[in-house]
Amino acid sequence: MTDIRTSEQLTYRKATSDDSAVICRLVNSAYRGDSSRVGWTTEADLIEGARITEAEVDGLINQQGSMILLCINSNGIVGSVHLENKGEKAYLGLFVVEPGLQGGGIGKKFMQAAEEMTRDEWGAAGMTMSVISVRQELIAFYERRGYRKTGDSSDFPSDAGESVPKIDGLNMIGLEKIYVLGK
Repeated sequence: MTDIRTSEQLTYRKATSDDSAVICRLVNSAYRGDSSRVGWTTEADLIEGARITEAEVDGLINQQGSMILLCINSNGIVGSVHLENKGEKAYLGLFVVEPGLQGGGIGKKFMQAAEEMTRDEWGAAGMTMSVISVRQELIAFYERRGYRKTGDSSDFPSDAGESVPKIDGLNMIGLEKIYVLGK
């Protein structure tokens, strides 16, 4: 499998350390602060502080069994997602599309590319993730892509770096998808 794929004007490739600053800016702009309010994936009313640092991004890029997949259009990097090999299933985190481009179908195509990458690279039979439980519109997006709630739940992590909840009682729920062969 090659590291670069193309699908309907979108290209996907693995990130390198040279991409860390761009990924950090993209992730933080999509999740936190006023810039995130342009899109529908904002956590600005729930959590304050940076979602991730450039050093953390670089660590994920260089971690064994881990990659950050980039989504690129003619204007440059418009999406990123962290994927981690967890054996039978891969783990998906930090899934973002540039806030001003959300709602146009890029996320659906990018999610499919991420799933294909984990099948091809690691032989994964499925994908898991954790989502803030009050993010019903985000959970619905994943459910439309074939993800189901696992019943797993945990408190919002107390070691989330600069991320500080603005409301009490935030928790995370697990979602998973088992891949169907050929899809």
